[in-house]
Amino acid sequence: MFLHLGGSSGKVGMLLIRRVGLFCRSAHLSPQSLEYRPIKKVMVANRGEIAIRVFRACTELGIRTVAVYSEQDTGQMHRQKADEAYLIGRGLSPVAAYLHIPDIIKVAKENSVDAIHPGYGFLSERADFAQACADAGVRFIGPSPEVVRKMGDKVEARALAIKAGVPVVPGTDAPISSLQEAEDFAKTYDFPIIFKAAYGGGGRGMRVVRDYEELEENYQRAYSEALAAFGNGALFVEKFIEKPRHIEVQILGDKYGNVIHLYERDCSIQRRHQKVVEIAPAAQLDPHLRDRLTSDSVNLAKQVGYENAGTVEFLVDKHGKHYFIEVNSLTNYTMTFSKCRSLPELGLEQDKIQINGCAIQCRVTTEDPSRGFQPDTGRIEVFRSGEGMGIRLDSASAFQGAIISPHYDSLLVKVIASGKDLPTAATKMHRALTEFRVRGVKTNIPFLQNVLSNSQFLYATVDTQFIDENQKLFNLKPTQNRAQKLLHYLGHVMVNGPVTPIPVKAKSSSVDPVVPSVSLGEPPMGFREVLLKEGPEGFARAIRQHQGLLLMDTTFRDAHQSLLATRVRTHDLKKIAPFVSHNFNNLFSLENWGGATFDVAMRFLWECPWKRLQELRALIPNVPFQMLLRGANAVGYTNYPDNAVFKFCEVAKENGMDIFRVFDSLNYIPNMLLGMEAAGTAGGVVEAAISYTGDVSDPMRQKYSLEYYLKLANELVKAGTHILAIKDMAGLLKPEASRLLIGALRDRFPDVPIHVHTHDTAGAGVAAMLACAHAGADIVDVAVDSMAGMTSQPSMGAIVACTKGTKLDTGVSLDRVFDYSEYWEVARGLYAPFDCTATMKSGNADVYENEIPGGQYTNLHFQAHSMGLGNKFKEVKKAYVEANKLLGDLIKVTPSSKIVGDLAQFMVQNSLSRAEVEERADELSFPLSVVEFLQGHIGIPHGGFPEPFRSKVLKSLPRIEGRPGASLPPMDFEALESDLRMAHGDEITPEDVMSAAMYPKVFQEFKEFTSKFGPVDCLNTRLFLDGPKIADEFQVELERGKTLHIKALALGDLNKSGQREVFFELNGQLRSVLVKDTAAMKVTVHSLQWPCLSLLEVKVKPGQKVEKGQPLCVLSAMKMETVVNSPISGIISKVHVNADSSLEGDDLILEITE
Repeated sequence: MFLHLGGSSGKVGMLLIRRVGLFCRSAHLSPQSLEYRPIKKVMVANRGEIAIRVFRACTELGIRTVAVYSEQDTGQMHRQKADEAYLIGRGLSPVAAYLHIPDIIKVAKENSVDAIHPGYGFLSERADFAQACADAGVRFIGPSPEVVRKMGDKVEARALAIKAGVPVVPGTDAPISSLQEAEDFAKTYDFPIIFKAAYGGGGRGMRVVRDYEELEENYQRAYSEALAAFGNGALFVEKFIEKPRHIEVQILGDKYGNVIHLYERDCSIQRRHQKVVEIAPAAQLDPHLRDRLTSDSVNLAKQVGYENAGTVEFLVDKHGKHYFIEVNSLTNYTMTFSKCRSLPELGLEQDKIQINGCAIQCRVTTEDPSRGFQPDTGRIEVFRSGEGMGIRLDSASAFQGAIISPHYDSLLVKVIASGKDLPTAATKMHRALTEFRVRGVKTNIPFLQNVLSNSQFLYATVDTQFIDENQKLFNLKPTQNRAQKLLHYLGHVMVNGPVTPIPVKAKSSSVDPVVPSVSLGEPPMGFREVLLKEGPEGFARAIRQHQGLLLMDTTFRDAHQSLLATRVRTHDLKKIAPFVSHNFNNLFSLENWGGATFDVAMRFLWECPWKRLQELRALIPNVPFQMLLRGANAVGYTNYPDNAVFKFCEVAKENGMDIFRVFDSLNYIPNMLLGMEAAGTAGGVVEAAISYTGDVSDPMRQKYSLEYYLKLANELVKAGTHILAIKDMAGLLKPEASRLLIGALRDRFPDVPIHVHTHDTAGAGVAAMLACAHAGADIVDVAVDSMAGMTSQPSMGAIVACTKGTKLDTGVSLDRVFDYSEYWEVARGLYAPFDCTATMKSGNADVYENEIPGGQYTNLHFQAHSMGLGNKFKEVKKAYVEANKLLGDLIKVTPSSKIVGDLAQFMVQNSLSRAEVEERADELSFPLSVVEFLQGHIGIPHGGFPEPFRSKVLKSLPRIEGRPGASLPPMDFEALESDLRMAHGDEITPEDVMSAAMYPKVFQEFKEFTSKFGPVDCLNTRLFLDGPKIADEFQVELERGKTLHIKALALGDLNKSGQREVFFELNGQLRSVLVKDTAAMKVTVHSLQWPCLSLLEVKVKPGQKVEKGQPLCVLSAMKMETVVNSPISGIISKVHVNADSSLEGDDLILEITE
């Protein structure tokens, strides 16, 4: 109805009615004996937005206002808006408080209240309340008690409608008193039928029943709802009209028998019989039907002597036949008059009220449409409304800091939009809803926006099944809520410290790196143009024909994996990326993906690895990208079905990857061939990499001889590799060995490009790479100077300088290398908590003895430090040598290097020698990685498995024969995507599916984290790691053209819930977030003891009987997992920890009694 909605056709009525005053009658007296007196004080026996609307009207008229509130509504706005406010219903339930007539009347009398407005719901349709007001000498703003009784009792209202000649839906003549009466009605009129509350509306106490099986349950539910909502569970039954339109006509009546209507509104868009969207006038309503609806409404009102405002409700079936439902005698329109004046005297005559334009009302509620409109509760952290021309807002609880409780209606604000027609009004409404920002609780705004955009809503007619039949309305676009989520993250770091594990106590540098200047325009052409034009084969030919030495820059991946624990963030890579594109276009490739970077991005940096690839590709379009692919393991540490590896390569290529360096940690040819085929099928350049160990220049070391490598290379070239690589992951290639190996490969394969990768742990990396180049290598790996050396790659500047002016000249500018290095020298300071130099001050030539790969060398340092073994690193390195021998002298690169490292640390922790391990192999609880290796999970090592060590460890455990992934069933990507959409919504991408396929648990945790904390990759690294200090001001660029200005203001004290309130200024406005203080919640765990960091799984319970050797739990330190077996047979007497517990060395885990 226009008057209700604030639409155009109600403008005349609205202006007049709201300004004229109060029309109140002493309800218990007859019209002839009414005494009219000025009203000075009005109470509203209600809450929320209707109370505030009445207060506003009274304030305009100079009338003092009184609010009542329940104990749960202490903080609600209606209590604060009124001039006076009084508690009612102390000790009662939240709803019962507003239904407690004696308390309300007592407050009115004690505070000289002249009149009570009932609002809607609660007591508004209770005749006994209207009568109680009259008996107390307080005016009831509404119809007389008799009219309230007649119209509020739907059964009697129905009888009156029949008497007035208004069509009604077949139904019971009186409230039913038993289930049997409902069954009898169903037998007479057949299903479907509907239960309705006899003493209230708003959808509560309503249940549709379609067969006998549903009858009893729906009867009970309807009765229970009606009793809770209205204090009376009486129900009546009607025939249910299928798919009707719900049309309501607004009426006004005076005491002289004058009745007018304010035309109709369409309330058909409803959920569970509650109106969601209302439209006035009803769209595409037949004029003759409109006349019948309005005349029937007026006639019915005259029949009962209706006074004041009211609503007559109808259902209209698909044939245009209308049925009376009920009259709402509630007075929620703030229509009150000061003197005994008639409607004509007030200028309210039917012929003066015209339809002009259209209005729409939407109820914005704190409900989650994606979960069946489940009400959401909590604290509103941010509230910003949509306003502007043609928009009206009615609200009460919509403000920052408001607590949304579960006790009352979920209404947040009513938004009314008006325009010349329905599409215009809908556009205004959509714009206003888009402007809303509500954070802290979920709302139905995305659902309402879908309704407003629906073509049926805009250009056809809708019925009460509109929502049920339009499931696309639930394809909700999620709100990003980025700013508030980032404040939550910053607050969390300020209160609890870094979210990523920090291995050493060091703070990020306070100096920001300066990006060298970059020329405008497109970057110069690079080798990627050759690849795109000529394809992988032509690209390989171009590389082979190139004069001079080519470089692959590892700064974007392996360099920081080796030096900074793989922690470099996309934020810092993106800054320098344009400079690289413009100044290093003649690089062979840029290694920036794969290996450990994939899972670390999600696991510790909380950013998407695919997004990194996409963003870098956009910034560096001219240099080929290269990744590390672990053969059949893709970028994981386990085996995957073949189709998963193929799909991964396909998606990687689509996202901008060019060159796939395919290797296997054991040089196991079947695993390598699968990875090569997957990369080649995807259209990538296949670079088959032979992992190097041993020393081909030492004739005494024959297991990994020159002939071994030549034989492997021959198989890979025959398999069709585009480029042949030597992957020297530990930096074992000495200059002489380089000359022998590369020279032999060049002689054997004159047309195949050769690419060499090494680490500079021993300090001989530059010399070895120069030897490789002179022996015929086409490409060598380097890192920019400030990210080179030690466990990283050889220095780019050194190689460039040493070859300058020779036939191997790289063509790279030394000046640009210096600029590039300067950036990373400062940027590296941001990662001080992860820098290997915190525990390791130099490289070490002992790598020629222990053969520890560069990246692992750094990780072992951190692991030893974190586990209290920092002063025993020398022992760890010695144990690494012994562990390698125990396992048969393996090729050591992820994941085989991790297996050797796990066993080495196990030996150090337990003070075990190689001989002791061999002797006690059948009783020790070995790291899980060691057990799985011996089972054959990563393939078959060169020379086979070590015996009898293998048999003693495995005992009866199963063995895997042949390629591990060959026996795995194909991965069902459609099912996986479906599961992910169910869990995370429809925004799931093919890249997300692949992340979940590679790392299911890590991806799940990543999505949960970003859902809570937002795009933390937008933060600079110092903020990401350490958070801001109080009074720090900074900017965060969410996307191009959208920048947040933030200032950290204060950190609150600990509250009773263990939270601290953190205050910020965001874009000039105060914001705050509540953060759990985890330090205040810690419990110290003070027999079986084990030095470790976290507990993954507890496999036993107190009271359980266990046998010697039975698995008890699984422990984890960094990436090392260990199954702890029972050292004795006995009974578990006590378990001191739970899964995911964080542990320190010597924490008690559980107790066993023999």
